[in-house]
Amino acid sequence: MAVFEIPKQPTIENKGLIVVLDDVRDPGNLGTIIRLCDWFGVKKLVCSKATVDCFNPKVIQATMGSITRVNISYVDLETFLKDVEAPVFGAFMEGENVYQSALPTDAVLVMGNEANGVSKAVENLITEKITIPRFGDLQATESLNVATATAVLLSEWRREGS
Repeated sequence: MAVFEIPKQPTIENKGLIVVLDDVRDPGNLGTIIRLCDWFGVKKLVCSKATVDCFNPKVIQATMGSITRVNISYVDLETFLKDVEAPVFGAFMEGENVYQSALPTDAVLVMGNEANGVSKAVENLITEKITIPRFGDLQATESLNVATATAVLLSEWRREGS
């Protein structure tokens, strides 16, 4: 058991890689994504106002302590993305192959809702659509879990930058 003071919402600096979540609803996914941000050195996680509360007990448990090392903000995504200066990448089924993409150090990576993906309003603000290609022979799997896709994309971002 641990007791923490809930921090005030941090200022979002437009430097480095920023992960943005558009309406992620599953507490386990959010907790895992927070932990992934910590693992890959992403300090800024920006969530839509409809994303599950980061202080939900299931989210806290899934972070395994990483919630104390990642700055999490809940904002209106359209307003935030209109003001951001870095390129805005979005994860889509029909994007450019991430393994063939140039991934800049200063960027925004948008991940969508578990069932519906990135909303149309947010999609209109994305400058680069990227995808994780399927390699299986049948190519019948519909999609990846949002936390799994985030792990693959963050790993590729860091591989590119190292």
